[in-house]
Amino acid sequence: MALSIYWEDTVMGIISAVTGVACVVCTGKGKLSAYIFGTVNVVLYAIISYQAKYYGEVMLNALYYFPMEFYGFYVWNKHMNSDTHEVEKKQMNTKGRIIMAAAVVFGTVGYGYFLRRLGGALPFVDALSTVVSVVAMIVSVKMYMEQWILWIVVDVVTVAMWGIAFANGNDSIATLLMWIVYLGNAVIMYIKWAKEAKQNAV
Repeated sequence: MALSIYWEDTVMGIISAVTGVACVVCTGKGKLSAYIFGTVNVVLYAIISYQAKYYGEVMLNALYYFPMEFYGFYVWNKHMNSDTHEVEKKQMNTKGRIIMAAAVVFGTVGYGYFLRRLGGALPFVDALSTVVSVVAMIVSVKMYMEQWILWIVVDVVTVAMWGIAFANGNDSIATLLMWIVYLGNAVIMYIKWAKEAKQNAV
């Protein structure tokens, strides 16, 4: 936050970053509060993305993430462990992973061409981030540990996107730092969820 103030970032950017970090940390812990923080984050992040002309990110957050926050809250609330107050982590089978990968590849190509026609910045990079995010959210709601592999891909791509935006003069340091934290969290949580998913499968 101190860096954000130094670089004269917007209040909206700072609040978006704080709620976003709170969301991914709570998601990693399997806590229901992730969806409360997530709802605030997606609204603010959609506005910030619009200002940066990342239209894929705008549509992802406003039209998909926002309603999915409510659906995710509903689903997780029904599958909370009464002792730990966390959701029970699961692991996909081979068929599920193949379907997941195919959805990412074909979705990215198709959506990338669509964004290019809209005149968006970095259309195929934006499309990759968006499509993987869509799939990752579904996998997350279903409580599969493979979500973290997808979030790592999303985070790497999005760090690059916001790094470019910041280098080009966009006041987005808080957003850039948020995604860097997301990346570190995703790596840690992949290890955590993989371990717990194996234990739950026994």
